[in-house]
Amino acid sequence: MLENITSFLRNALYVVPAILISLTFHEFGHAYAAYKMGDPTARNLGRMTLNPLAHIDPVGFILLVLFGFGWAKPVPVNPRNYNNFKKGEIVVSLAGVTMNLILAVLGAMILYTLLAVNGYNKMMKDNVLSTIAIILYYFVGLNCGLIVFNLIPIPPLDGSHVIITLFGKNIPSSILLNMQRYGSIILVAAVLVCNRLNFSPVGIVSGWLQNGIYGLMKLIFIH
Repeated sequence: MLENITSFLRNALYVVPAILISLTFHEFGHAYAAYKMGDPTARNLGRMTLNPLAHIDPVGFILLVLFGFGWAKPVPVNPRNYNNFKKGEIVVSLAGVTMNLILAVLGAMILYTLLAVNGYNKMMKDNVLSTIAIILYYFVGLNCGLIVFNLIPIPPLDGSHVIITLFGKNIPSSILLNMQRYGSIILVAAVLVCNRLNFSPVGIVSGWLQNGIYGLMKLIFIH
């Protein structure tokens, strides 16, 4: 029992910083993009900030730490304020995952810089360096997971806004209405089923993305 608690606390040490930074930058990306597209709603409500307290939903945060599935507070936007509605919807929707992609690349770059400077054996023997390396590994993986998960075209995820903006006129209104009404239920049910089956399509695809980023870093740092 004590070992399980110790293991959980140790993993939380690695995961919590990654979650706080990743979710904060994701939501800040939405708020900043909306402001640049002509909508000041998020800025006026104090959401265009890098303060985690403005973005973290306590329940979603705890669930993400415990089970790997959670959420932040959605950034409020008013698409009617966009200078160009279609462009605004797409840019704002993709801004969050774009921030996560930047964070993933930066995290991998820092990790490989440390490896290049110190060497693998020295890093693993140094408690501070090894802890930083593990945090960065979780950090890159979490951001890759957020990218893939948020691009799923089911409301309220970002991918659904892009699909509806681009192809909404070709989708029957009844289907759109049901998607918006039951999207969250579908997502939760899908996550529960995948956990039950021990199968994670998001994890598989985000793993490919993570490997691709690490592969790029190897080309840059390892000769």
